Order: sequence, then C-alpha cells, then structure tokens
Amino acid sequence: MLNKKQIHICLDEMRKMFPDAHCELRHENPFELVIAVLLSAQCTDALVNKVTKGLFEKYKTPHDYLEVTLEELQQDIRSIGLYRNKAKNIQKLCEILLKEYGGEVPKEHSELVKLPGVGRKTANVVVSVAFGEPALAVDTHVERVSKRLGICRWKDSVLEVEKTLMRKIPRDEWSETHHRLIFFGRYHCKAQSPQCDVCPLLDLCREGQKRMKKKEKI
Repeated sequence: MLNKKQIHICLDEMRKMFPDAHCELRHENPFELVIAVLLSAQCTDALVNKVTKGLFEKYKTPHDYLEVTLEELQQDIRSIGLYRNKAKNIQKLCEILLKEYGGEVPKEHSELVKLPGVGRKTANVVVSVAFGEPALAVDTHVERVSKRLGICRWKDSVLEVEKTLMRKIPRDEWSETHHRLIFFGRYHCKAQSPQCDVCPLLDLCREGQKRMKKKEKI
C-alpha cells in the first residue's frame, strides 16, 4: 500500500501529464450536469455528449421533460445503455425538482442522493463540478487506478475506495484529484491496455511491475 508521500508523488505526476483534467460531460448548468451524469452510468462520456447535444437543445427545464411522453424521451436517448430505465428516472427526477425544489437542483449531497437515478457518485460529481464543493466521486477509472497503484486494497468496495482517498488526500485537493485520476485511467492506465512501459509511476505501481515481469517472461 502506498503511503501519503508516495500518493502525493503519484498525483504530482498525474498533474504534469494532465494539467487540464476536467469534467468532460458537456453541460451549461447544474440541471444539465445531473442529466448528463445520470445518463453516463455504464456508458462513455463521449457517447453521452453526442446524445445530450440534441437533448439539451430540445429540453431546457425540468418542465420540458414532463411535457413529452415517456416513449418519446426514450427514443431521444435510445443509443444510451439502459435508456428505458434512465428515461423513467429523468422524468421522476424532474417531477421531484418541480414539486420539492422549485425546479432547481439542490446543492446538498444529502438531498441529491434522494433523487431517482442519482447515487453517491453522481451526487459527488454534481456538488464538486456544479457547486465547487470538495468531493471525490469514484467511477470505474478512479477505482481501477486506485487499486492498481495500491492506494486502496483490491477487495475494497467503491465506498471504501472513496473513504480511503478522502482520508489520504487533503480535502482541498479532492475535486482536482478526482479529475486527474479519471484522465489517468481513461487515457493512460486503461482497463485493457495500460501503458506500463512508458508510465512515470512504474516504480511505485505494484500492478505495473507485475505486468512488466510477465512481459519479460514471454
């Protein structure tokens, strides 16, 4: 397991590699961000951005999503995985926003997770990106990188990974760390073909060292 000093070294290297790491889901306000993150579950940001380009031109407010039938909304997001369930959640979410929050997205994490289709990860992204509150959302990239590097244990749950990162990383660095880990996992330490042979973190990475030893034996 990496200690805090080693983790700091890793994050510094990621900052050098991806100085402009940011949320790649296109949005212009908190409401659009909630919809985009909801759609991104088990789906790539690139595909979500293709779909939301037209979606956000057609639907501007929670009320707009409720003016169409569920079937029409499903067709609008049909290319997204789990589109039927996501369409239902979007309309339910919009109903609640209008009834309980005046049509506005709540800023509190505890309120966000009450919304249909909004889990802990989605709420963390929204409070961090939309409202500037420190948060560490653990998606597939963050989890993979954290475990490969040895920041967390292989057997850790997503929540345990989040708690470990929050404990080992200063609070004021949570949000930027979230984006760095995502970029590092998305563009360098990929699921199927991590670039271990050119990775500046190889000396600290237990998984990378194992992979390189296997390559040497082949």
